[in-house]
Amino acid sequence: MHRLRRAALLSPLVLLSLLGGCSVDELRGFGFEEGVTSVNDTSMGLWQGAWLAAAVVGVITLILILWPIVFHRKKSDEFPKQTQYNVSVEVAYTVIPFIIVAVLFAYTARAQNEIKEVTPVTNQSVKVHDITVNAIQWSWQFTYKEAGPEATVTGTPAQPPTLYMPLGEKVRFKITASDVVHGFWVPAFMIQIQNIPGVENQIEFTAQKLGTFPGRCNILCGRQHSQMLFDVKVVTPAEYQSYLDSLKPEAEGAEA
Repeated sequence: MHRLRRAALLSPLVLLSLLGGCSVDELRGFGFEEGVTSVNDTSMGLWQGAWLAAAVVGVITLILILWPIVFHRKKSDEFPKQTQYNVSVEVAYTVIPFIIVAVLFAYTARAQNEIKEVTPVTNQSVKVHDITVNAIQWSWQFTYKEAGPEATVTGTPAQPPTLYMPLGEKVRFKITASDVVHGFWVPAFMIQIQNIPGVENQIEFTAQKLGTFPGRCNILCGRQHSQMLFDVKVVTPAEYQSYLDSLKPEAEGAEA
């Protein structure tokens, strides 16, 4: 009993300490920051809505649990009245969850369609940068099409690579794998897409905040899975162009 009382007193303190480590934006976004990428803009409303729906369901469930404890305690030795069924209650607990799931499904489908939308390669009227992300055991290869077919940066578990992105400009990613299934995951960007051998998945989005953001593989892919790390560095368009120029073969030859 003493341990339970102690745990009950410590729980709010633990919760407050965890919340204290979050910024106001992260608290409002339930762990994510708004405006980091175009994907965040699309997913944030769905993410917040799902948490609010879960909170409402949780509160209602808690009330239903506590109601009989408080108001239907044993008051005498008289055998309580038995009810075989209650049509209105049964209809309610069937229809309400169905409505919740249907609404979440509709918003999820809409957000997913927006996130999956990719500018066709044939559409030259829209400026889009092309980067191929190839996963290997156990690191990453980033190929920048604008810098040439040989402009590939390959990382290792000991030296994780850095993926560069220009601020405010669309980037079309081609996601592949050389060996087994991996997962291209950048938590701050609210994206995760599978790297599948023999399959080219695509995703397109715009980075909207300068900075360096950690990424990793989130699908168990082998012995050194935990070392499949990388960084995404969002830079200005001018800095991005300078980086592309440094990757071009003629630039390497001039340096040699």
